[in-house]
Amino acid sequence: MAAKKDLLLLVGTAKGLFILSGDGRREWQVDGPHFAGRAVYSAFLDQRKRRNVMWAGPASWHFGAELVKSTDMGATWDEPENRRIKMPKVTKKSLENIWQIAAGGDDDSLYVGVAPAALFESHDQGSTWQLNKGLWSHPHRKQWQPGFGGLCLHTIVTDNKNSKDIKIAISTGGVYQTRDGGKNWRVTNKGVSAYFMPNKYPEFGQCVHKIARHPRKKDLFFLQNHHGVYRSRDGARSWQEIETGLPSNFGFGLTVSNAGSAFIVPLQSDGQRFTCDGKLRVYRTRDEGDSWQPLRRGLPQQHAYEVILRDAVTSTGNNIFFGTKNGKLFGSANDGDSWKLIEGSLPEICCVKAYSL
Repeated sequence: MAAKKDLLLLVGTAKGLFILSGDGRREWQVDGPHFAGRAVYSAFLDQRKRRNVMWAGPASWHFGAELVKSTDMGATWDEPENRRIKMPKVTKKSLENIWQIAAGGDDDSLYVGVAPAALFESHDQGSTWQLNKGLWSHPHRKQWQPGFGGLCLHTIVTDNKNSKDIKIAISTGGVYQTRDGGKNWRVTNKGVSAYFMPNKYPEFGQCVHKIARHPRKKDLFFLQNHHGVYRSRDGARSWQEIETGLPSNFGFGLTVSNAGSAFIVPLQSDGQRFTCDGKLRVYRTRDEGDSWQPLRRGLPQQHAYEVILRDAVTSTGNNIFFGTKNGKLFGSANDGDSWKLIEGSLPEICCVKAYSL
C-alpha cells in the first residue's frame, strides 16, 4: 500500500530546492532539484485560505537572489522578468540573499527578510512588495555589523491575532519588534549576551541565530544566540539563560513542536562548528528550558561531525526534522523520541520547512 502523503518538506540546499512528500514514517517521494545550481536559503508554503502557494528565494553568485512562486505545488515556477524584491536606489545597496519568507498576521500579508538586513512586505498576497522604511531608517542600522553569514534579517515571527505585532532577528543586531505594523521598531535584547563586545550586555549588536515562539503560550519565546540559549516569558522583551544540561551553548537551529517541546542541536564551539564530541544529538526541553534531554535514538553517535544551520531545524505537529551541511536529512514522528534518516546524500542543506497537508 502506498504511503499517505500528508506531510510536505521544502528542503533548500546549496544546489537547489527539493520537495519531499510522505507520511513521516516510511518512504518519501523526492522531487527536485528545482533551481539546480542555485542556493536556496528560504522557502515557504502559504496554506492560508487553502491557496497552497509555494515561495522560494534561489540565489546565484552571478545573478543574485530572486523571489519566485509556484501555484501548482512546485510543478512550475513563476520567475518574472522584473524582480519582485530589489533594494530601492535610494538605499545604495544591492540584494545579497533572501533569508526568510513568512506569513503576515492577516490572510493576505507576506514578509521577506533579506541581506543586507532589511524587511520587505506585501499586503496583496505577494503581487507587490515594498521595503519597510521604518526598519531601514532605524538609527541603529549604521552600527549593525555583519556576522559570518553577512548582515542578514533571518527570522520573522508574526501574530495571527494581531497583524501589527511583528518580531524579527538580525545577525548581528539582535531582536527587534514592532506593535504598529512596522512604522516604529524597538530593540528587545535585555539579558542576551554579546561576549565579543566590551559591554557584554549591550542594547543591540547581539548575534542572535534564531528565535521561536511556543504554539500556545504566546508570550513564551526561545532564543539561540551565537553563544547562549535563552527563554522569554514576557513576549520577547527580556531574556533569561536556560543552559543547564547542555554540552555547549553554541548552535544555530531552533524549533518548537505542537506539544510545546523546544529543540536545538548544540555545536562544539564557535571555532569548532560541528556536533559536540562527534555525536549527533538533538536536545529537547519539555519544561520551558529548566532542563534539557539529549535525544540520540536513531542518530549516529560516532564520527558524526555535522553542522546544522539556523533554518535547518523545523517542525509541524509533533513531527521534527533537521538537515545537515553534509546533506543528511533526519526526521522524527514522535516529538523527538526516535529518529530516522530520510535522505543521506543531498547537497549542503541550508533550510528545511515542514507542513501538514
